[in-house]
Amino acid sequence: MSLATPALDACRDALPDDLKDIRLNLAAVLAGENLQPSQALGVALAAARFVRAARLTAALEADARGGLGEAAAAVVSDAMAAAGLMAMNTVYYRFRHMLGKESYQARSPRLRMSRMAQPATSKADFELMSLGCAALAGCEACIRNHEASLVHLGVGEEACHDAVRIAAVVNATAVGLG
Repeated sequence: MSLATPALDACRDALPDDLKDIRLNLAAVLAGENLQPSQALGVALAAARFVRAARLTAALEADARGGLGEAAAAVVSDAMAAAGLMAMNTVYYRFRHMLGKESYQARSPRLRMSRMAQPATSKADFELMSLGCAALAGCEACIRNHEASLVHLGVGEEACHDAVRIAAVVNATAVGLG
């Protein structure tokens, strides 16, 4: 990642030696092979919020505000919105998918989620954040939906893969920080 992440670096350095692989992975996945730095940081921040990792969330937010300039407020806002909406959606849609009954599929969710259509960043950036959270929740329906939306928007599978890798490593970092 081309932008400085001093607060995240402090979290990474706080991981015990038993989690050396996670320390190295955290630096590697945020380098953003297929994502812009703001996208990688946004996915990481949404994932940290989603797994309720307060220390990691604070570090990522501080680095976003310190390194993303004018884009910081939009990235932080969308990360919070994506984590919150996906906390709701992954429960609801996973329930419908796992139950597999047509009677539930036919019902309207009646859950407000208009922020997904009107993000502060871009539709693609919000979808990347949502995909990372969906993967963390293990919601097949949400994963398929967000990946398909990203592909439709012209975002490649490589970027989708990177978003999920970031979410996975953020989750492992949260566990390590305990």
